[in-house]
Amino acid sequence: MTGLRACVIGHPIAHSRSPLIHKYWLAVHRIEADYTRVDVPPEEIESFLQHFPRGPYVGASVTVPHKEVAFRMAVEVDPVARALGAVNTLWHKDGRLCGASTDVHGFIANLNRSQPGWENGVKTAIVVGAGGAARAVVYGLIERKVTNIVIVNRTLARAKTLAEHFGGKPVAASFKSLPIHMREADLVVNATSLGMNGQAPLDIDLAPLRKTAIVYDIVYAPLETELLKAAKARGNPVVDGLGMLLHQAAPAFERWFGVRPEVTPELRALVASDLAREAKK
Repeated sequence: MTGLRACVIGHPIAHSRSPLIHKYWLAVHRIEADYTRVDVPPEEIESFLQHFPRGPYVGASVTVPHKEVAFRMAVEVDPVARALGAVNTLWHKDGRLCGASTDVHGFIANLNRSQPGWENGVKTAIVVGAGGAARAVVYGLIERKVTNIVIVNRTLARAKTLAEHFGGKPVAASFKSLPIHMREADLVVNATSLGMNGQAPLDIDLAPLRKTAIVYDIVYAPLETELLKAAKARGNPVVDGLGMLLHQAAPAFERWFGVRPEVTPELRALVASDLAREAKK
């Protein structure tokens, strides 16, 4: 298999670790192919996607702010992408643009790896945020039959909209009521960008939380957010966001290059080291 090219598209895109991940797997499997970043501004994304099936790439990873546009423009999408209204993986078949979402897989696979058997002890989960990432998290928790899902967002109307998207199975709650819900929670997920490098931290008080509750932050830069530091200091099990990034990439790689790669400790160490170098700059 030679001469194949894939890419990651977004705006901005220079921070993306996807090339590091996919090039690692290409080297491991001795596939002569390439994977690059392509910065596509919002005003150019529709034209880019229209021409994609006739372009040089076999596929693309899609990151912010293009996931919803990619969903709208794909002729065929998988059931998960249809449920989320977003696409993070593109390929083409017979000149048609096809899309899938692997974010749910990434979220759950990371949780499975970090906290094996977690679903046996998680009856109530709090999801902080109401954007695209939160939608993927809620979908994954529903699929895993988590009984009670509480969506907390600073704008309550957005939390309600997300809850309604899933037929009202999750409930929406305001930040003011968060301490009450925290008492019952077995899992708390930060599905916002708060805590990311350059962003304000997610300011929540973990005091009402049981020590057995899992705290999961989908942010991976920095690898240990202030939320995870606070959770770890009080003895809660924690899950960082790097595993989600790695696991969501694996099905895409298989789609384009025909081999299902493994998320190994070596790969995690490689990307973690790159994140640490970036943090020192």
